[in-house]
Amino acid sequence: MNFGLSEEQEMIVSTVRSFVEKEIYPHEAEVERTGQVPHELGEAIKQKTIDLGFYACNFPEEVGGAGLSHVDFTLVERELGRGSMALTHFFGRPQNILMACNDEQQRERYLLPAVRGERMDALAMTEPDAGSDVRGMKCSAVRDGGDWVVNGSKHFISGAEHADFFIVFIATGVDETPKGPKKRITTFLVDRGTPGFEVRDGYNSVSHKGYKNCILYFDNCRLPDAQVLGEVDGGFAVMNEWLYATRLTVAAFSVGRARRCFDYALNYAAERKQFGQQIGKFQGVSFQIADMITEIDAADWLTLAAAWRLDKNLPANREIASAKVYASECLAKVTDTTLQIFGGMGLMDDFPIERFWRDARVERIWDGTSEIQRHIISRDLLRPLGA
Repeated sequence: MNFGLSEEQEMIVSTVRSFVEKEIYPHEAEVERTGQVPHELGEAIKQKTIDLGFYACNFPEEVGGAGLSHVDFTLVERELGRGSMALTHFFGRPQNILMACNDEQQRERYLLPAVRGERMDALAMTEPDAGSDVRGMKCSAVRDGGDWVVNGSKHFISGAEHADFFIVFIATGVDETPKGPKKRITTFLVDRGTPGFEVRDGYNSVSHKGYKNCILYFDNCRLPDAQVLGEVDGGFAVMNEWLYATRLTVAAFSVGRARRCFDYALNYAAERKQFGQQIGKFQGVSFQIADMITEIDAADWLTLAAAWRLDKNLPANREIASAKVYASECLAKVTDTTLQIFGGMGLMDDFPIERFWRDARVERIWDGTSEIQRHIISRDLLRPLGA
């Protein structure tokens, strides 16, 4: 087994880390203060990413992407995790489920422009009464002639304020099963500005300032069959494809952010003096440093191992869930411990520690809560035993 990175992978890590440090770090404090990313800044980051050849690097070469492997792309996401999500959003990683575009019209209208950076997408699944329980969604579409008429809402839709079109999961029917009614889900492509469709400001979050969430409203919005992504009632097949990618992304992000936070803790412990010596010489602090780096390394390898399984076409559902839950909880511990090492100054905005601490909280919730990940893991282990 070879645990080392190839020369090309080392170059990917170095290039993306340098980009984040030069193009993202200098703007983080202002975005945090205002909660806004100026349009010109977002476009500049996008263009620099395109010039670098990394825009839509998660897509295959045949549609204009960089064709990175799952491991390579996980390394990219890990390095992007070091920076503000509001800004790295413009690094551009369109939803990979756009590969499900099943005809030339959809490819020309959505897939290819998204890969080229000409149109931005946002994914809409969550509703007020349908978070972890996806089948509980109430946003529905019914047939009317050759169209679908959509009514309902979605919320917590990240990146929606910048999106030109949306990938929306909508209930399109109900099946009666021995366990009760079971909703059928279909995925639709919805353009901003479609009559009956509105994007409104969402909630003010303490996590990831500037990376806003929005609320989508559908009021008798008519969508033709041409807007169906994949197959009618085949939304779960599309969804499962997406969840692999995003849960692994959360794990990679968490590792990158944890390493950045750890660097602050390590340097502060080596410099800050109390009782006549650096606080890192006290066992109470030095053991915390040791525990943090051990857990970060474990989260890193767990995440890369899950990506490696995907590259080898091996089952990876449990491994991705393990990476997501472990890395996101590792980030929570690292940010909290770093804040403790900094003491009172850790809560002041002179340092980004309090921001890392606030941002870390949401990683255990979105893209599948920690409880859902544990359910996936335990189900994978117990089902073969008939339990």
